[in-house]
Amino acid sequence: MKTIIVTGASAGIGAACARSFLDHGWRVGLLARREAALKQVAEGGENAIILPCDVTDPDSVDAAFDRFVDQAGRLDVLFNNAGMFGSAAPIDEISIEDWRQVRSVNLDGMFFCARAAFKRMRAQKPQGGRIINNGSISAHAPREGSVCYTTTKHAITGLTKTLSLDGRAFDIACGQIDIGNARTELLQGIIDQNPDNPPPTMAVDDVAKAVQQMAGLAPEANVQFMTLMATKMPFIGRG
Repeated sequence: MKTIIVTGASAGIGAACARSFLDHGWRVGLLARREAALKQVAEGGENAIILPCDVTDPDSVDAAFDRFVDQAGRLDVLFNNAGMFGSAAPIDEISIEDWRQVRSVNLDGMFFCARAAFKRMRAQKPQGGRIINNGSISAHAPREGSVCYTTTKHAITGLTKTLSLDGRAFDIACGQIDIGNARTELLQGIIDQNPDNPPPTMAVDDVAKAVQQMAGLAPEANVQFMTLMATKMPFIGRG
């Protein structure tokens, strides 16, 4: 049975992906802060392992990864997904506290989880595994008022490239999926604010299918970068 940890699994993209992997017979570690929400997502999934964890706490991350490997035997894939948007404003209206909070979750948290996964994939037998980082369209083209989020997502692209390079010697692949306008709880709030002119969106289940495809590849194949977005998003061209 293949194994995966999904971070940020209590809602949105993480929850959709966790359910998808459970439905496809994977052993799934659901990692996020809210234990009750994780249990709700995992309901009925006999191969679920609930991992209450704050990704900004490296000791908590290490303990969660240890619990998973102790129960599952090994870690084949990490979907490094946990993140937050933060305040939407020009940079001079962003408080230092807001900046540090977004950086802590989106950059420190993804670094800590990637570090924990890499360490265990390098040590296990057979050696190796796969790390999939959740980037963003904002890693290429930002929205207005997204300086905290955009800066951290650009950093994740650097993390992905470095892990790909450093992982080669240990059969650890790393890829990144950049997602635009999946209909999660977060995007629904934006839609509700613009009922007369809602943004183009796509089903969150389509994201789960894409992550499933990336995760299920043979060890010698890797999707380095995938851009998955609502077809009519104003990303390409003038718009």
